Amino acid sequence: MLLAPVEYYRPDTIDEALEALQTDGARPLAGGQSLISILKLRATTVDLLVDISRLDDLRSISVADDGSVTIGAGVTYDEMAMSPDLHHAYPGLSTIAAHTVDAQVRNRGTFGGNLCHNDPINNFPPFVVAVDAVMHATGANGSRDIPAGEFFTGYFTNALTDDELLTSVTLPPLNGRSIGYQEIEIGEAAARAVAIVAMSNGSIESASVALGCLPIPVRRPAVESALAGADSTPEAVAEATAAAGDGIEPVSDADASADYRRAMAPVVAKRAVLEAIQGGHHG
Repeated sequence: MLLAPVEYYRPDTIDEALEALQTDGARPLAGGQSLISILKLRATTVDLLVDISRLDDLRSISVADDGSVTIGAGVTYDEMAMSPDLHHAYPGLSTIAAHTVDAQVRNRGTFGGNLCHNDPINNFPPFVVAVDAVMHATGANGSRDIPAGEFFTGYFTNALTDDELLTSVTLPPLNGRSIGYQEIEIGEAAARAVAIVAMSNGSIESASVALGCLPIPVRRPAVESALAGADSTPEAVAEATAAAGDGIEPVSDADASADYRRAMAPVVAKRAVLEAIQGGHHG
């Protein structure tokens, strides 16, 4: 199905983009890999597409002296995968970007678009929640920082107002922690977990565990508490992550049922933690 008629505008600056987004029915267009598909299906309507894909202020990756990384919302998956700076500071994220879908999508899809769209099968929402990233937004009323854990508000929704843009995301320094990323693929994805683990003398010093394939990616505080101080053996990790699916509210779709996703939550959580323990992706 073809797109319905829609107005198109390509601003030269973020300020021009923000001004255009104050128009009723306006939506930002970055890589367009998700939005254009939805528009073709007539699942939503847009009166004005504001093309932000060529704004240089959204296209950079920078690593600070403390090891934190700021990624512009307009950076493509391929640019993330090919960035030496990102690979050094956050190799886990670089690897995820390199293996996301196919080359065509990686060349067009953007980090910010993936996050803002918040499709439960998207790769990056549970990652930014796991690492306690900070989302930087700007709009008509100025700029604000939003903790990643507060950014995702529901199925395909986020905390941005209609006239705001996500401009960049800052990831804190890993400081020697390792990253584990595991998923069960049925169709697109049935279950996903991200683990950030610090080790000390052969035991788990601390761990952050987030689940994806949910309307809102969530941390698992009870699992994290159980992992802190636990042995790094598969048996100990399995015991600590056994409750990963308790209380989550997955959805059923063509890929998997809610019950299956709930049952697989401890499986992917355990695998992600073990991957991090066994080397994972160090920063």
